Parts: sequence; structure tokens; C-alpha cells
Amino acid sequence: MRFTGSTRLVIMMVASLWGMSIANKDWGSGYNHTNWGWGWGWGPYHPPNQTQGPNKINVGGSENWHFGFNYTEWAFQNGPFYFNDTLVFKYDPPSNNTFPHSVYLLPNLWSFLTCDLRRAKMIASPTQGGGDGFHFVLNRWRPYYFACGERNGFHCKVGRMRFIVVPLFRWNY
Repeated sequence: MRFTGSTRLVIMMVASLWGMSIANKDWGSGYNHTNWGWGWGWGPYHPPNQTQGPNKINVGGSENWHFGFNYTEWAFQNGPFYFNDTLVFKYDPPSNNTFPHSVYLLPNLWSFLTCDLRRAKMIASPTQGGGDGFHFVLNRWRPYYFACGERNGFHCKVGRMRFIVVPLFRWNY
């Protein structure tokens, strides 16, 4: 079976993220074996990840969902995201003073990289971001490619309104 370049990239990304999701798991010894020395005390101690239950995460933090903010960088700095976490997209409804925004789920990495919305699915309309925002649950273990679809991909391309999330499994101790 031959894979295309983008398929190989996605497989490598998913495999590495899966590895990161289990790297901080305490396997019953009471000590995290992810540092140098394989538990012999060499290097810094990293306590096990104590993340509890699903989180509700406001996309963009206090910046919310707007044109010109780098959401790829935000996702990198605020990850990891976990299975069953909820992403909340908050944005102003369209008016005479604001441009409309929306949320699209892109089908693959190539669509994400090129901001190609032809096969994307609108998951939140321009009016759904007001108030408590639009809530999206990461309920499958797969890459999620998010983008703003307004102005035929202009907000995605120029406004950097796009990011990728691959939810990790949350290990309970």
C-alpha cells in the first residue's frame, strides 16, 4: 500500500501525538519514567499529568475567534487537547461594524494548508458565535482541521484563522 506525502505526514503526526499522550503516564511504579536515566534519578523529575475530566477551552483564549490572530500558534501553545474536551468558538455576530466569522471543519491536511473550502463542512454559522459561543466536542480520535470560511477562505489564508487539533487520550491514575 502506497501513501501520498500528506497521508504520511498525517500518520507521522498522529503517531507522535499518540506517543506524547502516553509518555507522561505513570505505569504503576509511582515514578514517571519519561526523564533521562529511565527512573534512576538522572535529569529533572516530571510529575505525571494530572489533568482531570473534559475541559472547556475558549478558542483563542481572551482573544476569541477574530481576524488576524494566529490560531495555529495559539493551539500549539495551549495544547495538548484531550478526547471529549469542548472547544468554544466565540465571535461577534455580523453587524455594520464587524465582519462575519464562521467555523468550518476541513476534510484533510491539504485542504487546511491551502484553505480550500470546497469539501469543508460549516459547523458554525456567522450567528452562532455570540453569547456563550459555539461548542464543539472533540469526540473522535482523529485530526480536526478548523478554519474560518468567510470571504471564500480569505480569513483562513490571510487572517490566519485556522488550526489543527489531534485530541489525546486522558489517562486516569
